Amino acid sequence: MKEIFTMWKNVRMVLLTALCAALYAGVLIAFKAGIVIVPGITEIRPANILPIAFSILFGPAAAWGCAIGNFIGDIFGTLGPGSFFGFIGNFLLGFVPYKIWGHLVPISSGEEPEIKTGRSWTEIIIIGFISAAVCAVVIAWGLELLGFVPFKVLSTIITLNNTAAHIVGGILILLVWGRVKKIGLYWRDVMAEEDVGKPILPKVGALLMIIGGVVGWIVGAFILPVGSLVILTIFLIVIIIAMFLL
Repeated sequence: MKEIFTMWKNVRMVLLTALCAALYAGVLIAFKAGIVIVPGITEIRPANILPIAFSILFGPAAAWGCAIGNFIGDIFGTLGPGSFFGFIGNFLLGFVPYKIWGHLVPISSGEEPEIKTGRSWTEIIIIGFISAAVCAVVIAWGLELLGFVPFKVLSTIITLNNTAAHIVGGILILLVWGRVKKIGLYWRDVMAEEDVGKPILPKVGALLMIIGGVVGWIVGAFILPVGSLVILTIFLIVIIIAMFLL
């Protein structure tokens, strides 16, 4: 997690954060009047093809950029108490993919994210699903806590909505990876090696992220009764632990 903080001393990473935030917010705002799923809460979000691509390409800049961009988008129609959880959920949407890339045993491609092989495509789809579920657990937990929308409903909407968008995001990575790498904007090329955190237990962290996100969503949406926030909090804690291990 070290790079989440040290990136702020790198001018190019700050500029990439601003770019991610601006693009994400711009597309979110453009489609605010689109197909509303839960009034005042969420809608069909074409912008969600961006976080996984941003994350794989720009690393920690994507985490902050997606969080800030989502908050700016909320200002144009959905700003409220739930925006706090939206900020955290979208931060994770940009954080999880780059952190667990290469650590999903046994399907990890072990390659740079060119998304050209069958194994790398499998990896990006699974990572997209995991990050979508993690985001969903955090936001849905928060909005049920506030009494806005039941966890069962919102977590499923967010997970499925984001997973579908992330598949398209994989295509976006395929299209732009070569150019991003060539001009030196791949985040691992931008940041100094000493500023990038070394994972403590990356494989364990990836597994815990699956438990906290995917298992948390399944248990909360399909097994537990409405209002089981105390039990669901366990999955939030698992996600936090995973963040520190990755």
